[in-house]
Amino acid sequence: MSSDQVRQVASAEFPTRWGNFRIYGFRGEFGTPESPHDEDAVGLVMGDIHSTPPLVRIHSQCLTGDVFGSLRCDCRAQLEMALSLIAEQGAGILIYEQQEGRGIGLMAKLQAYELQDQGLDTVEANERLGFKADHREFALPAEILRALGVSSVRLLSNNPDKVAALEKGKIVVVERVPCEVAPSAHSEDYLKTKKEKLGHLFTSR
Repeated sequence: MSSDQVRQVASAEFPTRWGNFRIYGFRGEFGTPESPHDEDAVGLVMGDIHSTPPLVRIHSQCLTGDVFGSLRCDCRAQLEMALSLIAEQGAGILIYEQQEGRGIGLMAKLQAYELQDQGLDTVEANERLGFKADHREFALPAEILRALGVSSVRLLSNNPDKVAALEKGKIVVVERVPCEVAPSAHSEDYLKTKKEKLGHLFTSR
């Protein structure tokens, strides 16, 4: 299973507390011939993803949220919401990309935390460290969906950049499904910055 820029490197049964998935490992090759780089991602697939456009979540790795349950972000809550909604529908795909800290990496993300403790928001902290507000690119998910034989999706996301990236990759987004979770006192400013500076869409804010 592959497309022009991505190849499947593994596939296995994957039981979870949300139900039984199949887990795929994918490796994409991007960049230029002079400056190539590989990107790895995991795909969790449940049920029939071909008869109708499946529910799809593109989730960027967040060690602090996904693993340690940090309340500074909404990442773990969004991840669990996505897996629950896919399980409720009996079909869907979760693509988990290794793009820690909006693509700046774990150590830089922790440095950004330190700056946020001094009063900067998430965008200001990234920029103070010499990064863009969001370093992520979403070319790999479109390639993974093509490799899985999926050409149209219902995208579970608040981020219009993900919609645009899939459509640029010739994946039709028939619906954007909100992925909104209740904020904590610790994540309120984080979510406000997402909306005001990164253009994320929230129906309840």
